[in-house]
Amino acid sequence: MRKLLLLFILIFCKPSFAQQIPLSDAAEISVLTMGPGKDLYDSFGHTAIRLEDKVRGIDVTYNYGVYDFNDPNFYAKFAKGQMRYVLDRRRTEGFLRNYIEANRWIKEQVLALTPQEKQAMFNFLENNLKPENRAYNYDFFYDNCATKIPQILQDIVPEMTIDSSFVDAPKTFRTLIQQNVHWNTWGSFGMDLGIGSVVDRVAPVKDHMFLPEYVFKALEVSSRDGAPMVAETKTLFENEPEESKRNFFSSPLFAFLILGLLILWITYRDSKNESRSRIFDAVLQVFLGLVGVIFLLLWFATDHYTTAYNYNLLWAFPLNILLAFQLGKKHPKRWVKGYLKFLLLMLVLMCMHWLVGVQVFPKALIPFLIALALRYLYLTKAVERDLLPAVEDDGA
Repeated sequence: MRKLLLLFILIFCKPSFAQQIPLSDAAEISVLTMGPGKDLYDSFGHTAIRLEDKVRGIDVTYNYGVYDFNDPNFYAKFAKGQMRYVLDRRRTEGFLRNYIEANRWIKEQVLALTPQEKQAMFNFLENNLKPENRAYNYDFFYDNCATKIPQILQDIVPEMTIDSSFVDAPKTFRTLIQQNVHWNTWGSFGMDLGIGSVVDRVAPVKDHMFLPEYVFKALEVSSRDGAPMVAETKTLFENEPEESKRNFFSSPLFAFLILGLLILWITYRDSKNESRSRIFDAVLQVFLGLVGVIFLLLWFATDHYTTAYNYNLLWAFPLNILLAFQLGKKHPKRWVKGYLKFLLLMLVLMCMHWLVGVQVFPKALIPFLIALALRYLYLTKAVERDLLPAVEDDGA
């Protein structure tokens, strides 16, 4: 009965009451690592902290990966990169059930902590669970459910050291986030499209721990005064391997291959007929311009620092909207020829950025970009052949 009362207090009452519960010597604190799931937001795995005290009848899991939907203007803040996550506490049985049902493997690392350190960590988590403390500003690379673990452990056990051998070879941030996502999926394509060159630098060894799998590896080689920080590693659930099902015909590569072929076919037809598909060119440039506007907004109008310095602007340029109006005319202004050459130069610069490693771009774009370059080249020559007559500027 006493155990049930303690568990009731811990789960349902205010955190301040729970902090008054002294843990027994049998208490264990462990780190739970869950494997990747099927959805994009699950692709990176998950990390949580488990507290089990069989003497007290306590078995709860602390989870830093919960959205704060109650935060005012949640969706607006989410779009601006001002995401607020909260610490949550649940009974371990229910917490694990969700991952088992999703067929995601679960591993547990029991930490080698002294009774005093266990109590200190318990008190820290319970204090962090208070309404005024539980929310934090989420950062995908530097402050998430995974990075919280080494941060907390370092505070509780200052003498803990982590051997750098948990990283075989340092990788760029982009490579790390793409490890569990196939390049020819819309999720991977969207990430490569939206994030800028800031993620194409090599991540320091310690910064690999924004991913749960690297926290797991780091704890395996962590120690204190020569003694391992992990007393025992268990596999709580081994998932059933599932065959990855990807349909090429619904992939970004197929979509942009079709778009590229369409551009090439229209260009071939125009060249053969010595004509110009004005409506097509206008629509294409409006599309490119609007995509460029989105890139600019992500760069300057949000707090998403990972979307800064995005050189996808080299092919999706906002001012292309102005070009659209001119290409839609029978007789565009003479500056159009120079602007088309400028766009060709931008594509060349994009290739150079890609080759030297300034920024990695979505591979699915390649057929489209080749076709786009050939279209620009044709339109430039069409001007020279007077298919786009050069007229005197008498206004914009």
